Amino acid sequence: MIENGYWRRSAPLIALATGLVTASGAAAQTANDAQAADDVVVTGTRIRRPDLTSNSPLTSVNAQELTLQGTNNIENALNRLPQFTADANENVSNGSNGTAQVNLRNLGSNRVLTLVNGQRLLPTQAMDLNFIPSAIVERVDIVTGGASAVYGSDALSGVVNFILRDKLDGFRLDAQTSIADHTNDNGFLRGIVSGRGYQTAPSHVFDGGKQDINASFGKTMLDGRLNITVYGGYRRTDPVLQSTRDVSACALNSASTTFTCGGSSNTPFGTFTPLGGPLAGQKLTNSRDGSKTWVPYDSTYTYNYAPLNYFQRSDDRYNAGAFVHLELSKAAEIYGSYMYMDDRSFSQVAPSALWFGQTYAVTCNNPLMSASQQQSLCGAAAGTAATQNTLIGYRLGGSGTLPRRDDLQHHYYRSMVGVRGDIGHGFNYDFSVLRSSAHYDEQYLNDVNVAKAQKALLAVPDGKGGAVCQSVLNGTDSACTPINVFQAGGLTGQQAQYLYAPTRTWGRYALNVISGSITGDLGTFGIASPWAKDGVSIVLGGEHRRETLYFTGDEVAKQAGTQDSDGIIAVNEGFGEIEVPIAQDSAIGKSLTLNGGFRYSAYKNDQRSTGYSSKFNAFTYKGELSWQVVDPVRLRASFNHAIRAPNISELFSNLSLGNVNAVDPCAGAKPTASLSACQLTGVTAAQYNSHLVIECPSDQCTGQSGGNRNLKPESADTYTAGIVLAPRGGRNLSVSIDYFNIKVKDYIGSIDPNTIISQCFSTGSPYYCGLFRRDPLTGSIFGTGYVVSTTLNTGYLKTSGLDIAANAMIPLGRLGRLYGDFIGTYLFQQATQPLPGGDSYDCKGLFGYACGQPTPVWRHNVRVTWKPDQKTSLSFNWRYIGPTSNSATSSNSYLTGPADPIDARLPAYSYFDLTGAVEVNRNLTLRIGANNLLDKSPPALASGVLNLFGNGNTYPGVYDVLGRRIFVGATVKF
Repeated sequence: MIENGYWRRSAPLIALATGLVTASGAAAQTANDAQAADDVVVTGTRIRRPDLTSNSPLTSVNAQELTLQGTNNIENALNRLPQFTADANENVSNGSNGTAQVNLRNLGSNRVLTLVNGQRLLPTQAMDLNFIPSAIVERVDIVTGGASAVYGSDALSGVVNFILRDKLDGFRLDAQTSIADHTNDNGFLRGIVSGRGYQTAPSHVFDGGKQDINASFGKTMLDGRLNITVYGGYRRTDPVLQSTRDVSACALNSASTTFTCGGSSNTPFGTFTPLGGPLAGQKLTNSRDGSKTWVPYDSTYTYNYAPLNYFQRSDDRYNAGAFVHLELSKAAEIYGSYMYMDDRSFSQVAPSALWFGQTYAVTCNNPLMSASQQQSLCGAAAGTAATQNTLIGYRLGGSGTLPRRDDLQHHYYRSMVGVRGDIGHGFNYDFSVLRSSAHYDEQYLNDVNVAKAQKALLAVPDGKGGAVCQSVLNGTDSACTPINVFQAGGLTGQQAQYLYAPTRTWGRYALNVISGSITGDLGTFGIASPWAKDGVSIVLGGEHRRETLYFTGDEVAKQAGTQDSDGIIAVNEGFGEIEVPIAQDSAIGKSLTLNGGFRYSAYKNDQRSTGYSSKFNAFTYKGELSWQVVDPVRLRASFNHAIRAPNISELFSNLSLGNVNAVDPCAGAKPTASLSACQLTGVTAAQYNSHLVIECPSDQCTGQSGGNRNLKPESADTYTAGIVLAPRGGRNLSVSIDYFNIKVKDYIGSIDPNTIISQCFSTGSPYYCGLFRRDPLTGSIFGTGYVVSTTLNTGYLKTSGLDIAANAMIPLGRLGRLYGDFIGTYLFQQATQPLPGGDSYDCKGLFGYACGQPTPVWRHNVRVTWKPDQKTSLSFNWRYIGPTSNSATSSNSYLTGPADPIDARLPAYSYFDLTGAVEVNRNLTLRIGANNLLDKSPPALASGVLNLFGNGNTYPGVYDVLGRRIFVGATVKF
């Protein structure tokens, strides 16, 4: 069940929530249920008092809703909520770091603070929801709006708080298995694939299996004063190849009202552009007949890189942990926890290549070339020891070659110990120490090493009718093997093995937190409003946090550009909060309550490797109002001023190059930009006129990213206002409508390369055009050329909209009860200003290069559950995603660009899910269900239109890409 979290945590709400339980009468209930009704802490505040309600828009997803969804990935469950935009997830392969994250209000995963039982989960840069033990999640609270005054930095868009069942009394075993069931029947896409001569996807597939088993056990002892709870689990996810789905069987290009199978110019036939000699500037390829003959290159030679790419990464996760609560007296309860996770995921993409755009020197007497090739490459120097610079693209293929794989391993540790208690006179204290760390290890396998490829191309006759590397003759590399890229399929497995050079990078992130607070009811001293019976409540406290980072790589990685990174961020904070009941049971209504809070933070940033150090201070605050007009009607409003300090990576990460989806207007035989416009970006007249500027392969240009030690904190002002209607205390019906408005100023980020490109060519801005670093030989912006997109304080992000939620229960007499839940979001604005004082653009209802994933105006979830009795339930869910348009169709200068009609719009999507459960006896509950019951395929887009988190010609975080998922599960309790 999804709850909007506006009402008292009292009997009516608990009854409504348990109506959707798939296993009622649980034997392994939480041991502190009785206490919870007396002492409530709501996410978004540190105030403690009975019948406390949230003054901020709060949505709660309880354990029963997670069970009904049949997902074993927390991020998938949250991404179904309309407040979230998909972020890093299991269906992203190329460029994945193996983590799972959430993005609240589409303001970025780094602007939402993730908590466990009200405390920080992991270091900011290492956030990974795989760490959450989903089997013991009691509920997930999602608070919209800034919460820095309560929790500190990072809580700009809001807070996601995982409340765990840390006081069990009994044993619980949860097991579930699921599989994707999909029929490939898209005749349009299958015709495109087969028409290109590629293999179509199988007509029907069962794949993408997931297995999850979790055990938890708790025991209460010493007359209820001691509780120990432990848990452990294993989860496995099987990989899925893109070749198994119609939508992803080939890399799609758009062509007006249809698609074509595109691909990469890095092909097994080879692609060559000599930078000198008789054929300088011409794009050539090896003949299809296998002879050592060069012919003009055209698009029919492109390589379909899609089939071997993962559409779902493989993953193996082990987790374990323990919680301890020991009540020594009312004045002292010792509590602690330890959590551990070992996660290993593999991503996979097509075999590596000598990437076109890289300049290689080739010996003019290389015996692996034919005489005609030597002549075409070198002219008069053919057959001599001279060299000629050449752009070469050549895909490794055949026996002995392997797809590229990224081995991503994460080890997470989190330990916490604290003491809390009642110190009398209405006051309580809480002091805790927390340490969490993330150990990251990545090995990139089966990739071509550029330095080795260069050595292998500098081959000369060995005097025996063969070829030998110059590096073998001069003793610099005795293992060098000449490579035959001069005929189709000529590069052998043995040659490929020489070119492979695994790289390894690893790092460690750590977070230490020392926190203490005192909460009290000043009403015990008579401090209260004359119109209220309850007294003033306060919180005073302090916190120290220290985050550290160390990142490095092996020698091969460093040769490829990886640099060591390190950094320390330390912050000391003081905070306070006050809640004042102004009036209760008075002429103005049932209650009127004000809440305010503040936090003062002193930051110190250090980088030991350089001796750099800086300091700054920040102040955040909030004000909230709650007015219970009458029992069925409550009004609420809030204002929060929040900050997010730059994290270690944003401050201290070194410069690096990576792929970005973009199109170069100056490239190709028919550039879309004029010579004068291209010259502003560094293209020479000779490069432009000779068509030497090469198109980015598969629209994969290169961007430079990295940290900036001069960053300042970004700030956010958040406004919310809402109404809650709960007739009869919310027993049968509750409705809430909330407005939110969030503006992030001086936001930390990089200017999207597509924005840089579009603004340079549409406005001629010296700032944007000055961010191009073109290859001096070819003028290209891939390979050694790139667009600068490093971290800086930019303009603003702004979002606003309405959240609408409803819960209902309808008695059906002898037929049982019907429960309904609705949650929807209507978006007013999703705006970005790339530079302070400049123009802005709005991505509401759009997707594409600048806007990224689809941002529909309207999304909703509707769940209806029928419980004929207390042991059986049948639940139906409707997920709706509104239509969106390609941002390139917008008239805004930041967004406008070429867009084919077939990519112009994505239709509305509806998914339907069905789950049934039966309690066999008090110890066993069985469930079965299907998500995407109708096996609806995702929408297809040209691969070049996709931005971050796009994969397989679609957006897998937004749409169900694998088809129908069938799951079967069981819960055993003692």
